[in-house]
Amino acid sequence: MKSTPWLAYAITTTIFWGAWGALIEIPEKRGFPETLSYCVWAFTMLIPTFFALKNIKWKIEKNRKSILQGVLIGLLGALGQLVLFKALSLGPAYLIFPFISLSPVVTILFSFIFLKERTSLKTWIGIGLALVAIPMLSYQPPENGSYGHLWIFLALFVFLAWGIQAFFMKLANQSMSAESIFFYMAISSIALLPIPILMTDFDQPINWGWDGPLLAGGIQVMNSIGALSLVYAFRYGKAIIVSPLTNAGGPVITIILSLIIYAVFPHWIILIGMILAVVAIFLMAE
Repeated sequence: MKSTPWLAYAITTTIFWGAWGALIEIPEKRGFPETLSYCVWAFTMLIPTFFALKNIKWKIEKNRKSILQGVLIGLLGALGQLVLFKALSLGPAYLIFPFISLSPVVTILFSFIFLKERTSLKTWIGIGLALVAIPMLSYQPPENGSYGHLWIFLALFVFLAWGIQAFFMKLANQSMSAESIFFYMAISSIALLPIPILMTDFDQPINWGWDGPLLAGGIQVMNSIGALSLVYAFRYGKAIIVSPLTNAGGPVITIILSLIIYAVFPHWIILIGMILAVVAIFLMAE
């Protein structure tokens, strides 16, 4: 893997997702529900989709295998996001986020077994450090509260959905274009719009001003661009490297930006996670 277009795309995803993570809470804090932010995000997916399809002269793969793979990837990602909303309403975020952040374990395991992906010892060390760093970067201080057990199963679904999604993203890139994959991802996200709309409590006041849906759109488009560059990263790179690298790198950017914007100093556990993540990135970026 001497050529590094995969690394450029992975870094692009890391930067855009890191910035998105630092800003994503702003519309919600200003009265625009996260369920409606999902709706906005689904439509922002059409923006990079337009440029991606234009790049291949609108030649979308329409055979059954391509459609099934593309829709599966899209549904796994979108359903994971929607189930996460519900899980967070039922369980503790300080346990849910570190748990689902380990979804690259699923990707690595599947890619190692089914795609026969292998890499150097140095990179394996980086992968191991990344897997330790990711849940540390997702750490949130415990809060008092009594929770049931349903959130555990919902978090497990998200964990599996996102890990399997990344594996199929790599698998699909072997038989279809990255642009077609992203097209089906966008269509699948839009197809699920009735679910977040039904999940929204319209009895509560909703901010429909510029700092509601418009601001959400500006923030969510960063997520969409990052998602497209991730598909390209999986096309050119190994899933066992791309998945932990992007999952470890994005939160580092988020934490740094949050420190600059909100003057929020991270917990010592998160700081250790940042150090491990940076070391892991250097080891994996061969």
